[in-house]
Amino acid sequence: MAILRSERFSAVLLLAAAVVGLVLANSPVAPAAHAVEAFHLGFPGIDLSVGHWIKDGLLAVFFFLAAIELRHELRHGELNSPAKALVPTVAAVGGVIVPALVFLLIARGDGLDQGWPIPTATDIAFALGVLAIVGRSLPPKFRALLLALAVIDDLIAILIIAAFFTKDLQPIPLLLAVPVILLFGWLSHRMRTGALPVLIVLGVLAWTLVLLSGIHPTIAGVALGLMMADAPAARTRHALEPWSNTLILPLFAIVAALVPLPDAKLSELSPAFWAVIVALPVGKLVGITAGAILAGRLAPRGSSLPLGDVIAIAGLGGIGFTVSLLMNELAFGDRADVADQVTLAVLLASLVAALIGGVLTALRSRHYARLSPR
Repeated sequence: MAILRSERFSAVLLLAAAVVGLVLANSPVAPAAHAVEAFHLGFPGIDLSVGHWIKDGLLAVFFFLAAIELRHELRHGELNSPAKALVPTVAAVGGVIVPALVFLLIARGDGLDQGWPIPTATDIAFALGVLAIVGRSLPPKFRALLLALAVIDDLIAILIIAAFFTKDLQPIPLLLAVPVILLFGWLSHRMRTGALPVLIVLGVLAWTLVLLSGIHPTIAGVALGLMMADAPAARTRHALEPWSNTLILPLFAIVAALVPLPDAKLSELSPAFWAVIVALPVGKLVGITAGAILAGRLAPRGSSLPLGDVIAIAGLGGIGFTVSLLMNELAFGDRADVADQVTLAVLLASLVAALIGGVLTALRSRHYARLSPR
């Protein structure tokens, strides 16, 4: 059904799932909900809780689809040449550096600085969903730049996960994963009838080996998506997108938002809470805008958008949500009190960014509607 692929529907469902998670965590059924999340399902060599199967397993499918989209953009879309890629790339880098610096300025000491990656991410599904709701009269280049920016942003987030959240690296499973991923890519380029089950087995094997290596297993999804040939990748994305929109991302949002509201005064909240509240909507807005302006001065004429469009895109870029929640889990997984507060901060900051970006985008859409002939 078309609605299951709708960006608007996906964004609304994602927000509703987060609300469900918050309600469950602050209701009489909270102990039962946490018991379900903590219930372990194991196989030989792997023993994960339901929550980790969702965060480490199902979310790898989301990253797999994001990597397919990135590959498409690199080969056929807005990133298929250095000139096209310059503005979104520099804007994305600015949208990572500035929020990280804002976080570090506010959340200093007590080990809180390890949370600096949390406000660096942009949620593709949520940002495009807001755009689809309020930006109907915008030119196609507006969405293309937002998509390219979000995809590059997620790629940077993936590199951050690999570089800063890998503990107790086990080199042998990692080395074994490399030929498995290469074989997956090779077979996808020589797709024959009956090859799909083999690709699925190789994909699961690659995910398992990356998990056993100590690297966050969503990296396996990224590697597989980047290696897959165009035609089968497009078919796979078409088949999996409804499942990602209606099951994977909502389940992750419920589990990630399953936190109790802090019983504390505003002055008692962690500096990490306030750092995220400021860094996501404000840091992203400033960083992306500054990066786009800088790149616009270097890019060929006609390859950049008007400043009003850039600011609106930067506003939408502050919607962190999915990847920011994952970063929080990785950064403060051993500090539940801080993690719970930062989860709430991510939800609130993303909502603020959605409102700011939505208003700015609606204004730009109205501007283009007035310019277009009736």
